[in-house]
Amino acid sequence: MIGIVGYGGYVPRRRLSRQSVVEANAWYAPQFAGKAAGTRSFANWDEDSVTMGVAAARDCLGTNENRSRIRSVVLASGTLPFVERLNAGIVCEALTLDENVEAIDVTGSQRVALSCVSDAMAKAQMIDGEVLVIAADDRKTRAASAQELDYGDGAAALIVGTRNVIAEYLGSAALTIDFIDRFRMTGEDIDYHWEERWVRDEGIARLMPRVIAAALENSDVDAAQVDHFVFPSVFPRIDAAVAGACGIRTGAVADGLARTVGDTGAAHALLMLAHTLEKARPGQTILVAQFGSGAQAVVFRVTDAIRSFRPRKGVSRWLAQGVEETSYTRFLSFKGQLRLERGMRGEQDRKTALSTAYRHRKAILGLVAGRCEKTGKVHFPPSRLSCEQGSPAQDTQQPYKLADRTATVLSWSAEYLSFHMSPPNCYGQVDFEGGGRILMEFTDIDRGDVEVGTPMEMVFRIKDIDEKRAFVRYFWKATPVRSPSTPVEVAASE
Repeated sequence: MIGIVGYGGYVPRRRLSRQSVVEANAWYAPQFAGKAAGTRSFANWDEDSVTMGVAAARDCLGTNENRSRIRSVVLASGTLPFVERLNAGIVCEALTLDENVEAIDVTGSQRVALSCVSDAMAKAQMIDGEVLVIAADDRKTRAASAQELDYGDGAAALIVGTRNVIAEYLGSAALTIDFIDRFRMTGEDIDYHWEERWVRDEGIARLMPRVIAAALENSDVDAAQVDHFVFPSVFPRIDAAVAGACGIRTGAVADGLARTVGDTGAAHALLMLAHTLEKARPGQTILVAQFGSGAQAVVFRVTDAIRSFRPRKGVSRWLAQGVEETSYTRFLSFKGQLRLERGMRGEQDRKTALSTAYRHRKAILGLVAGRCEKTGKVHFPPSRLSCEQGSPAQDTQQPYKLADRTATVLSWSAEYLSFHMSPPNCYGQVDFEGGGRILMEFTDIDRGDVEVGTPMEMVFRIKDIDEKRAFVRYFWKATPVRSPSTPVEVAASE
């Protein structure tokens, strides 16, 4: 048996109120008043497709430090930050995977992640291990456009393997046709979109039934047997129309998360699948389909092992932790589409010494400290020397991972004196469970979220952006541990 052995997702905490966008642009684009309902997710200023991919993978992998079963990593995205640097390599370092793991970046269409899942099924049969498929997108749009309201940011991850399969792979099908519903040339930040009716009637309505019928035939499954139909699209009710055209029950159509998250691009089919797996029952059939430069469809059957797996948080909990954002200018600023005054304190050179970054990559990207074998004390950054008063020691430290350990705030500060993309600049000393203390920047916090003793968890984020050389430096930050029962502001607004 081969199929999905683990799943996870990630949705950024901030959810932009569509009403606030519509009101801000009403003078210019009053035609979007009908799109004012609900929210869309958007990445913090220190997030991108790499950091969101890491978050989704951690949700999938859990806190187990032994990740030796992962032999291959695929990162699928249309918004990878680096063109000439292995983005998946950064993810592997952050996840502290083995150095001999295979890693690859894949891009080119909206269905690229689903294509990677199909390829992973074949690869997992040939290797002694598992394939981690990650999808993430952090797309820019033009202000006062339909896409600004329809899109969202997010990520998802699946582990494909042959042990403890929770969703068995039954079959798939693909159509590769140069049907252009959108395009973006190299060097451009924003897609160009073609007319909606053409895409809906000539693209989706004609191609999706063909590929779905082929996938069902290859899987020896009847359309009426499909219990969950996952099909992301920004067009309202098109998922139900495609299901009806294929003979799939309307009740099987999965929630597209349009009202709370929006369409997360290449990641959305896997994000919806991860959300569906949270409530799927043994024996149920799931069909996942996605449109883009043709079409793709994959069929799974849920096994009894679904009861024994739970993601670290899961899509449902990420959804529950969202907070509504009504500041349209904050959204534009975080997307790099509105440059606010930074003052002289925002002018410093942020050049990264690549040689130093390489030598200390495990500490920087993996948050790996050193634990002295003699004293048991944890040192960060790790060093060859363990400085104990009156008893210094050399080469006694062993790697000690901190990223998945909880911590508490020892002391903290919030100040407006230094430049920060989301003032005030919040940081403090945090003490890790089991030892270790680091001065860390805080992220995803609001006033009143932090005090001495607040439990914190680690998140992989952008530390600095060197705009002069177009380079991004990553590190870990601390954010409050939030209970799943935290009230959801966005839910109240629905």
